[in-house]
Amino acid sequence: MSYYVYMLKSKGVKSITYIGYTKNIKQRIALHNSGKGAKFTRGRTWELIYKEIFKSKSKAISREYYIKKNRTLRNKIKNKYI
Repeated sequence: MSYYVYMLKSKGVKSITYIGYTKNIKQRIALHNSGKGAKFTRGRTWELIYKEIFKSKSKAISREYYIKKNRTLRNKIKNKYI
């Protein structure tokens, strides 16, 4: 089974990014956009700007944590795909 680490960007004047992991990326983005995703993502419209695929859940969680904590990498990804 594949797991995804993804970055979302909010649509609007002030762009905010969100990092997460999931098994089903299309369903997860739909949940974020319907207000049923993570509490942080509620009330905004999101678009996928980046994703990585992993074969194990533990590797995906580890990568998600790394991207969240490494602000330089997060900004580099954000600027590359916007």
